[in-house]
Amino acid sequence: MIALAGTIGTGLFLSSGKAIALGGPLGALMGYTFVGVLVTGVVLSIAELSALVPLSGAIIRHAEHFVDPALSFAQGWNLIYSCLISLPAEMTAAAVIVQFWDTHLSAAVWITIFGFLLLLCNVLFIRVYGELEFGFASLKIMLIIGLNIMALVITCGGGPDGHAYGFQYWKNPGPFVDFLGYSGSLGQFMGFYTTFSNAVYAYSGIENISLAATETQSPRRNIPIAAKRIFWRVSIFYGEYIILSIFMVGLIVPSNDPDLLRSVGNAAQSPFVIAATRAGIKVVPSIINAVVLTSAWSAGNSTLLGGSRILYGMAREGHAPKFFLRVNRMGIPYIAVGTISIFMCLGYMTISDSAAVVFGWLQDLVSVAALVQWMVICTVYLRFYYGCKKQGIDRSELPWKAPFQPYMAWTSLVSFAVLLLTGGYIVFIHGHWNTETFVSSYINIPIIFVLYFSYKFIKKTKIVPLSELPIRYFLDIAAANPEPPAKPVTGIRRFNILWS
Repeated sequence: MIALAGTIGTGLFLSSGKAIALGGPLGALMGYTFVGVLVTGVVLSIAELSALVPLSGAIIRHAEHFVDPALSFAQGWNLIYSCLISLPAEMTAAAVIVQFWDTHLSAAVWITIFGFLLLLCNVLFIRVYGELEFGFASLKIMLIIGLNIMALVITCGGGPDGHAYGFQYWKNPGPFVDFLGYSGSLGQFMGFYTTFSNAVYAYSGIENISLAATETQSPRRNIPIAAKRIFWRVSIFYGEYIILSIFMVGLIVPSNDPDLLRSVGNAAQSPFVIAATRAGIKVVPSIINAVVLTSAWSAGNSTLLGGSRILYGMAREGHAPKFFLRVNRMGIPYIAVGTISIFMCLGYMTISDSAAVVFGWLQDLVSVAALVQWMVICTVYLRFYYGCKKQGIDRSELPWKAPFQPYMAWTSLVSFAVLLLTGGYIVFIHGHWNTETFVSSYINIPIIFVLYFSYKFIKKTKIVPLSELPIRYFLDIAAANPEPPAKPVTGIRRFNILWS
């Protein structure tokens, strides 16, 4: 249940409103679906690698063995950087949501309250982490089901106003948006293309099925199972939200509604809240925002936990200062937790700008970091794939081989590279230069290169030749340590493709 809902957060509940405002209902639908297909290639790639090499830290360690230790260092710190940005993004999103009820109290107050609760949970109540996340995951899943039922009822005229909306908003203002005042096909394509950043943010973190590979029972058997289930989650569960939920909300909320979250606005509502409000339903909006608030806090909780453990692992490998290895009597790396927590203070930028604007900046930073990470995963996998060919190793010898490879990895790598380089295209249009947008769209590119080449220069590392990749070594380890066969699945469990 936790794994199923782990990739559901403010990127879907809150940022989808921005996508509809910028790209229209059909543009948002296409953007989220397109990125979902590309992310499948990333998940299949990391799953095949982790099935053979189930190392703690996943792609950070895989990069060391199959590409270059310098890439391992760079990717490790890029992942930490992503956590440092994701944490204030989720706290800012929580502040955006709270503004639905209270617009007078500063967002900084709510960021302080939620941040303190996060720190308290990660330092003192880590033993109940599973119970908390299970509860939040259950709420999110029930919310999605309830929202779609509500949207269907409103669309068919079952709301308090009795109005049957049908496809009226697909006709006026239309399925696409004329972006930045450019009319016709060009403006509509620009609006559609702009939704990719929101979609990437929504899917960020979906590749983390292998981060705890060494803590997984029978990882060579269970990680591929998790990967295939994530494939079905993207296809069915995310499809249910993207194809059905965004489709439904596009029927009952026009893309020109002033309350939709825009990067230059200050709205504090998700599209479903707007839909319920427009239909005259008074209680539901507060219920929706309350559950979405727990989603934002839950995502922040997971980010703080994961980021601190990655920082601890980097210190253990000698890629971070040794003082991050200090733990308290409960085994919690408290210095790592405290260091990651400090960056929640980035959320205090809401003091000078609206919470919605700051959330937009942080969302762009997280999206770019995710694109870089996905590109690294595809690059490492392709090195591994062609290393198998160079050494004459048939992929049938692997514990699990992903389908559609290497085509999925190549498609994802090239597509994400294009999205990375063109994500901030707006600033290059005459009259639309914005320094904040330029920095948030491209800052991660020099960061990853500086990390890589600095470590490479200092440590004198070299790219591992394809003929020397330790693939046979890991195959021998897998053969010498066979895993017990999976228990036979009977009854209704045979139809379970979402969770175990």
